[in-house]
Amino acid sequence: MLRLAVALGIGIAGLVFASPALAQTTELLPGVTIQDDVQFTPHGPVAIRVVRGPRPSGLYRLEPTLSNDAVTGRETLTSMERRLGSQGTAVGINGDYFSFRDGHPSGILLRDGALVSQPNAGRSSLGIAGDGTLDVRRIRLLGRWEGLSDQWLSLAGFNAPPPANGTSLFTSDWGATTPKIPGSVAAVLSPFSTATPGADLVGAVSDTLTNAAVPLAPGTAVLVARGSAAERLATEAPLGASVTVRLNLAPGWPGIVDAIGGGPTLLQDGRPVLSANEAFSTSQLAPRAPRSAVGQTADGRIVLVAVDGRQRGYSVGMTNFELAQTMMRLGAVRAMALDSGGSTTLAFDGSLLNRPSDGRERPIATALLLMYSGVYSPAPRVAVVSPNGDGVDDAEQLSYKLVRPSTTIVKLLAPDGTVAFQETGLRRPGRYRLSFPPSLTNSSQRSNGERVPDGRWTLILTATDDEGQTSTTTRRLWVNSTVGFLRVTPRTLPRFPRGAQVRIAWAQTRPARVTVQIETGQGVVVRTVARGTYLGGSVSAVWNGLRKDGKPAYGGSYRVVITAKNALGTVSLDQPLQIRR
Repeated sequence: MLRLAVALGIGIAGLVFASPALAQTTELLPGVTIQDDVQFTPHGPVAIRVVRGPRPSGLYRLEPTLSNDAVTGRETLTSMERRLGSQGTAVGINGDYFSFRDGHPSGILLRDGALVSQPNAGRSSLGIAGDGTLDVRRIRLLGRWEGLSDQWLSLAGFNAPPPANGTSLFTSDWGATTPKIPGSVAAVLSPFSTATPGADLVGAVSDTLTNAAVPLAPGTAVLVARGSAAERLATEAPLGASVTVRLNLAPGWPGIVDAIGGGPTLLQDGRPVLSANEAFSTSQLAPRAPRSAVGQTADGRIVLVAVDGRQRGYSVGMTNFELAQTMMRLGAVRAMALDSGGSTTLAFDGSLLNRPSDGRERPIATALLLMYSGVYSPAPRVAVVSPNGDGVDDAEQLSYKLVRPSTTIVKLLAPDGTVAFQETGLRRPGRYRLSFPPSLTNSSQRSNGERVPDGRWTLILTATDDEGQTSTTTRRLWVNSTVGFLRVTPRTLPRFPRGAQVRIAWAQTRPARVTVQIETGQGVVVRTVARGTYLGGSVSAVWNGLRKDGKPAYGGSYRVVITAKNALGTVSLDQPLQIRR
């Protein structure tokens, strides 16, 4: 297949005593990049992936996300991104710690101002204000309810099983039904308002049950009590009674519309926190392990960090304090750690970006997604197109996605800057395709039968959605027909090919520095057959079946690879070759 040679770099200034290296940065979305680094330390290499994005406002939003859209259960991060793909294009990281038993998160989840899961008072929570500002602090829930006697009673839990002699409130965010608890009393409140902190939430008791798993329909809530609290619930909330619930966060969190649990705090006022005195054990914080974090710079930009670990020779991970130091060096002024270990996961548009220590992606309870609702175009499948008719990467299928009704301008620029293709129209949400090279009447290169010009082509997409927000995305790809029509004859050689010859022939349209090599399936070079500058035309080289040490090549599968370099870049062709065992 046609291949583009890509040089991968590594490194970022990070841990103490780490050696410097170069980092590779790739754009994922307009204004959103990922930086892949390897930090070399006395303890071993540390693989770090850093996502940087704009302040979450306008077309961007930092969204706490619940697995399976329920408090219970777990789901992989890539699955969450694919499930929510119609709402935007996401780059995300794993979220809060959770129970392996039923998947409920250990701390708060606040979504669009509605409480979904209660905070963990012993650990930090991350709040997201309406203007995109992040706030890290400890929050606790002060819940209470009143029934017939107009006396406020303590609410011991929210979307969590009640403790002994306690009462909990369940909403439909919990799941399909409340847990079945022996000796419990339940009062169904219907209709019931959205669980907004600080508001009086009023509902009428539409049903009462004992020892039951109660269905949780949208717009309803259920009070469930055990022990002495069950007797009180039966007295205070009989059928038909009006019940008022208050869910207060303390201290108050004005302006916060979304929140997620995690911890501990990593940075305060731009300085690393050595000991946050949160409810974590030394065994959770001190060892080098996979780590996840979220932070914000002074100008409001978002930083997501995933550190791989527990993989000798690839990445040993970080301590929690080293993670705090790293967040500071990346420019964050406030930051919080997220769940670590095998849960550390980073993904983009449903594809995994890191290497989890479990060897596979772990299902998790919550995630933190940076969602982009503007026009998005995936990267081309191949970086170089060669429309010369040899059947190898002659064409490419470009595409773009809209999540809101939008007036869209699609423009394709040829290497000389002329418009080869353009269309404008109102598009519904969905995915749209554009074949390249375009076969359109306004493309002079195609309409008069001439060859598609070599060079860099640019796709520019502009969309203005029904809310008046305008987004633009650009994709570039190269057309390079320097080499084509690679032929390898014969395709199969005997086991000991002394005296045998393999003829390697190709067509070349312009001068280039060409290298012809025989490689194993793993890319190991067995023999360099030819290397030199060829002017063009029909070109060929011959391989005698010997390795570079002069001995016959072993039986097995090989590839013949030719690589051409010139002002248009580097382009390769390859064909299979078999030596009989």
